[in-house]
Amino acid sequence: MSYALTIEPLGQTIEIEEGQTILDAALRAGIYLPHACCHGLCATCKVQVTDGEVEHGEASSFALMDFERDEQKCLACCATAQSDLVIEAEIDEDPDAENLPVRDFDGVVTRIESLTPSIKGVWIKLDAGMRFQAGQYVNLVLPGDIGSRAFSIASPPSADGEVELNIRIVPGGRGTTHVHEKMQAGDRVRIAGPYGRFFVKKSADVPVVFMAGGSGLSSPRSMILDLLEAGFDKPVTLIYGQRSRDELYYHDAFLALAEQHTNFRYVPALSHEPADSDWQGFRGFVHEAAKAAFDNDFRGHKAYLCGPPLMIEACITTLMQGRLFERDIYTEKFISAADAQQVRSPLFKAI
Repeated sequence: MSYALTIEPLGQTIEIEEGQTILDAALRAGIYLPHACCHGLCATCKVQVTDGEVEHGEASSFALMDFERDEQKCLACCATAQSDLVIEAEIDEDPDAENLPVRDFDGVVTRIESLTPSIKGVWIKLDAGMRFQAGQYVNLVLPGDIGSRAFSIASPPSADGEVELNIRIVPGGRGTTHVHEKMQAGDRVRIAGPYGRFFVKKSADVPVVFMAGGSGLSSPRSMILDLLEAGFDKPVTLIYGQRSRDELYYHDAFLALAEQHTNFRYVPALSHEPADSDWQGFRGFVHEAAKAAFDNDFRGHKAYLCGPPLMIEACITTLMQGRLFERDIYTEKFISAADAQQVRSPLFKAI
C-alpha cells in the first residue's frame, strides 16, 4: 500500500510507501528536508502535518514534545504515513546543491586496507555508477540484524563507480567490528545514497579551509580532490589532526598534493605524539593549529569542519574568535544515541 505525500511550500506530491518514513520518501524523490541525527533525537527534521495522519515511531519525547504532537507536528526521520499526507517544511534553496535522489546500489568489496591501527579503508565497486557531490555519505547495509551504518565517501566523484569508505572501529560497535574483523574482499554489499548537505559552496568563489580530525578526513579528502581536479584556483587549506603519527593517514599523499598545487596548503597536527619522536610538524589540537596557521584571522573564507563533536566545538569557537561566523561555517557530525547530548552546539546551530 502507498499514499500520496504533498510537500509544501513546494507543492510537490510524491509517493510514500506504507512503513516508509517521510524523510526517506522525500530524499528518494530528490527533495531535501533538513535533518541531522536520523534517530528521532535532534528535532532538525520537525515538520507540520496540515492534513492526514501519521505514526510517530521512535521520536524522542524531548525532540517532539506532547503538545507538539497535539499540534500535528512530527519528526520526518521516524514518522510514517497512515493516510495521504500534506506537510509543511522549511526548505532552503541552495544554488550549489544538486538535489540527487537517494537510491540503493549493489556492489562488491574490491579491497580492504589498514590505513591506521584503528581505521580501515574499504573500496566498493558498484554495479551501477552513483552520482554524488563530494562531501556526501552513504549508508552501508550490514548482515543480519546489524542494520545500516553511515559513512562518508572518501573518494572524489570522478572515481568511476568505485567508492572508498574510511571506517574507524568503535569499541563495542557491532557495525564497525564487523567491517574490521569479518568483511573481506569479494563480499557483496549494498549501500544507499547519496545523503547529506555537506559540500563546498563553489558559487561563493572564496578561499576554503577544511578542519578535520580522525576518520573525519573522509569528506574533506573527497572535497579537496574534487576541487583540485576541477582547477579551483582559490587557496585551499587542510588542517588535519590525529593523536599520533601512526594514526595520520594519507599524510604523504597530501604532502605530494601540496607540491603539485601551489594553492593547496596542508597542516597536519598531532596532539599526543611522544615528545622524543622526530615529528617536525605542529604539536597540539586542530583548532590550535588553525589559529597558528591563520594568525587568528579567518575572514574571507568558507570553513568546513568534520570530526568528533568536541573537536568541532573547539574549531567553531576558534573560527568565531578569528572573525568567521555562522554563515561561513559548515559542519558534518554523525549523531548516534550516545551523542544525543551533543547534537546542538550552544554557539552554533546544527546543519
